[in-house]
Amino acid sequence: MSLSEPVRSGRLAAPQLVVRSQPVEGVAKQLIDHLPAEGGLSWVRRGDGHIGWGVAARLDVAGGNRFQDAVLWWQELVGAAVVRDEIGVPGSGLVCFGSFGFTDSDPGELVVPEVIVGRRGGTTWVTTISPASSLAGPPDLVTHEASPVYDVTFSDGARSGTDWSSIVADAIKRITSGELDKVVLARDLIAIAEQPIDLRWPLRRLAEAYPNCWTFSVDGLIGATPELLVRREKGLITSRVLAGTIRRTGDDAHDLALAASLARSSKDLEEHEFAVRSVADALKPHCKSMNVPETPFVLHLPNVMHLATDVAGVANNGASALGLAAALHPSAAVCGTPTDVARDLIGEIEGMERGRFSGPVGWMDGSGDGEWCIALRCGQADPTDARRIRLFAGAGIVAGSDPVAELAETNAKLVPMRDALGD
Repeated sequence: MSLSEPVRSGRLAAPQLVVRSQPVEGVAKQLIDHLPAEGGLSWVRRGDGHIGWGVAARLDVAGGNRFQDAVLWWQELVGAAVVRDEIGVPGSGLVCFGSFGFTDSDPGELVVPEVIVGRRGGTTWVTTISPASSLAGPPDLVTHEASPVYDVTFSDGARSGTDWSSIVADAIKRITSGELDKVVLARDLIAIAEQPIDLRWPLRRLAEAYPNCWTFSVDGLIGATPELLVRREKGLITSRVLAGTIRRTGDDAHDLALAASLARSSKDLEEHEFAVRSVADALKPHCKSMNVPETPFVLHLPNVMHLATDVAGVANNGASALGLAAALHPSAAVCGTPTDVARDLIGEIEGMERGRFSGPVGWMDGSGDGEWCIALRCGQADPTDARRIRLFAGAGIVAGSDPVAELAETNAKLVPMRDALGD
């Protein structure tokens, strides 16, 4: 079995890799500017993070054991690696990037690049990763210009807006009848450009427009997500829960009033409570102490505002960042409550394959530290047509939801990707 083949069961021998992280000068303000035209990986926020390119090792996974297979493969890879890390911070040394599908049947992957350029605070570094039989020297760091995207048209994906609203109405009836408490329903939009899309163009625009989000690129999935599923760093576990959304108007005074109304909205507070509870319950077995705030705060983003809660805990076991992400996925923020009932309802009425939308996306280092977010505000490039990219948005549906308002919420959540594709 090759490294590019899916793992379905059993163990997969990991190659021996030689890894070196060392300080470097001349790194661009925007790390994304160093990405080559093809195969770039990205994880940046507020100018920090890391980007990579090339493939030193890769694992494709699907099925009910996909997270366990990925964790095991990574442990074997780390155990076999020879690492010289002169930086010694989370994200230096051996690192993988990854993304996973929403369901077990949706494929996911871990990718170990050949070159990583990282920044944390005032420290910048380059990591080279290569087989023991073919040692790589430090690369020349050059910047590249991305090609603008012109003449983009948008069309309905699996459902029209009207059809999707009728599905929301059906879900509300089921909730009010007592079948479940909450379900998250998603829809897609197809963007088609006149010429092949250079993914670095929307990626850079997302990083500039949404610096407080995590801007990511993994195997054709790009986006800027505001929702941290889980971070593990030196024994501290954190998660940012978002549920409850209102669109900004651009008028500061009006937006403050809207923020106050969001903080008082019984419908949005109910939706948020379900999401926080699901995260806290999933993390509790892995923490010896936890802090779960009683009330959310309002997170202000350029296009929307969310009810947000930061859950924190002190780790009581050796679960890696990816292991914790597996314990959390799918949370009520992307699936619903109860989870099994909501997941079944999504499969019954949503009418599309989410792929990696709303699944975990992120990175992990050799110590098991890392960050995994929920793949939101994102798009998936079409592997068969470089001019096409599929955009996604979703909304949490509870008893007090209104189909028209939920459709408007998804339109607001599509704005970041739509704007990023503009010329």
